[in-house]
Formats: sequence, structure tokens, C-alpha cells
Amino acid sequence: MNSIFAPDSALMRILTRIADLMILNVLFLATALPIVTIPAAVTGLNFTAMRLVRGQSDSTTGDYFRSFRRNFRQATLLGLVIAALAAALGAWYVVAINLVPDGILRFIVLAVWFLVTFVLALNALWIFPYLATFEGSLRDVLRNARLLSGKHLLTSLMALAVIALAVIVSIFYPQVTGYGILWLVIGFAGVAFLTGVLFTRVFDAYAPQPTSDEE
Repeated sequence: MNSIFAPDSALMRILTRIADLMILNVLFLATALPIVTIPAAVTGLNFTAMRLVRGQSDSTTGDYFRSFRRNFRQATLLGLVIAALAAALGAWYVVAINLVPDGILRFIVLAVWFLVTFVLALNALWIFPYLATFEGSLRDVLRNARLLSGKHLLTSLMALAVIALAVIVSIFYPQVTGYGILWLVIGFAGVAFLTGVLFTRVFDAYAPQPTSDEE
């Protein structure tokens, strides 16, 4: 019986991981509240989640704020780029629905819109995890995120499926998430951890991670 509660037992490792994710979720929510800090918060969330996936994190709080501070400027600029693209896509959709005559032309315009939106969504999935892992200019981050999303399409689709499933369940089956309580407790960190499992497999193939904590 004592072995079950030993510090290195499977049960204690699972409980420790859950506690880490709960702490990470609180940090993310607290730092994302100002809205403008959401990109840096997402970067910190991904950085820490991937550290947890690799078993490299000795301090969830320390890892999170290290990434948050280090990537704040670039993450904010990338967030503005994504927001601008989202606004452009929104305007495109409104024009297509309201100004393009119903028929084959509207079908073509909307089909192209859905294709562009899907491709950009796959690209966006990689931006902040990439920024959390590698250094580079904004152009490098955007270019490499685009290349990775296409080269590792299965990973992109799986990550998108994880996020989409979480959103669908929250909207259509809110009782499953305790009507949003799960998101306040562990939800965002849990999703980041699951997608982090996917992203780390790709990133580590290009740049194997050290076992010790390094800047």
C-alpha cells in the first residue's frame, strides 16, 4: 500500500502532473485577462506544457514566466498579425454573403474562403508552439510554422481535432465541462498538454532537447 503513495509511483506522478496543469491553467488565465497579453500567455502556456510533456519542468511557474517575458514582444506582434488576418477573413465572408449574388459565383468565393481559412488555421496552430521552442525573426516564425503545418499535415490535423473537439464539447455539451468550470480548473492547460505531445515529437526531431534546464 505504501508503494502506491511513494513519490516515484505511477499514481503520484499522475497526481503531480495534474497539479502542475492546474497551476499552469491558473497562470494562463491570470495573465491572459488583459486581452493584449493573450499571445504571450499562449506562448507561455505552450512552452510550459511542452516542458511538462518532456519531463523537463522543475518549476511550472518559473517556466511559464520565463517564456512569457522572453517572448512577449514577438508574441504580441504575431498576435496582431493573426488578428489582422482574422479580420480580413471576416470581411471577406461578410462581402461574400451580402454582396456576391447567390449562385455559382458565391459558391466559388465561399469555397475559396473555406480553403484559405482552413490552411491559415493549420498554420496558426504552429506559430506559438514554434515561438516557444525556437528563436528567430517574425518572418522566420511565420515561414517555418507554415512549412511545418504542411510537412507534418497529420500532426496539424490531429492538433486541430483536439482543439475543435474541446470547443464542440464545450458549446454543445456544456455539462461535460461542468458548464465551464473545467476550463477554469485545468481545461486550457490540458488541451495545451495534449497538443504539446504532438508538437514535441516534431520539434525534437529537428532539435533534440537537452535533459537539463537551460535557457
